[in-house]
Amino acid sequence: MINKFELARKAKEYGLQSSTIEKDYVLGWILIGIQNHPRTRDSWVFKGGTCLKKCFFNKYRFSEDLDFTLLDAQQMKEETLRSILKQIVQWVYEQSGIEIPENLISLDPHRSLSIQGKLPYRGPLKQPVPYPSIKLDLTANEQVVLKPEKRKVFHEYSDCPTEMPQILSYSYEEIFAEKLRALAERARPRDLYDVVHLYQERHRLTDIEKLLESLQGKCAFKKMPMPNLVTIEQHPQKSEFLSEWKNMLHHQVKDLQPFEYFWKYLPDIFSWIYHSKNNF
Repeated sequence: MINKFELARKAKEYGLQSSTIEKDYVLGWILIGIQNHPRTRDSWVFKGGTCLKKCFFNKYRFSEDLDFTLLDAQQMKEETLRSILKQIVQWVYEQSGIEIPENLISLDPHRSLSIQGKLPYRGPLKQPVPYPSIKLDLTANEQVVLKPEKRKVFHEYSDCPTEMPQILSYSYEEIFAEKLRALAERARPRDLYDVVHLYQERHRLTDIEKLLESLQGKCAFKKMPMPNLVTIEQHPQKSEFLSEWKNMLHHQVKDLQPFEYFWKYLPDIFSWIYHSKNNF
């Protein structure tokens, strides 16, 4: 396990709290553990904002949770899931020294084929009880439209394994589509932040038709209309974008741009998606 002085150096480099860097460090080791486990490496598909940070954009907003779509619904059974997590956290402790007490892991069935959990940890900062925790969001009730990809995990710490594993994750097109759907459905600051950055890096797309295919499939699965500028502007929770912008993101991003900077991109984003299919 790295020491708190390495965390402090990283925190100074990124202009963030040491606790934020510690969480990123622990997240990385849990991801390595998931990839190491024979029952999860080919059936847990990584997605969400943490996937963007750990697999696509190394210099990106820090995230706080782990989101996965499970291809094997049988693993959603609590007894099975606890057994798998027990083996993963034991392996992580053996490899890194990070403590994730098995008896403190919580699992809460959230809705049909979805579970939210918390993984309390004791890392380099040796924080006292109650330990900080990482949120785990698992679902087997999700439409994976495009073939998942194996991607290297970014883990720039001194105890990084010599050969970093590749974890199963959403493709760029699929994660872009998922973020667009989430933006239209729940209107959270982090979704707007992510959508704008995905658009700014749109050269990474291999085919915009795949983005549209994934977006259509996800919206149909959720029985919701395709997102557009009007639906976002008229969202009942739009006011929360502005009121919660800094509160939800300032601890994850150094020099956070104001809300208006991101909001102004939306007309261009939707015009590009629906009218300029070949404009990469």
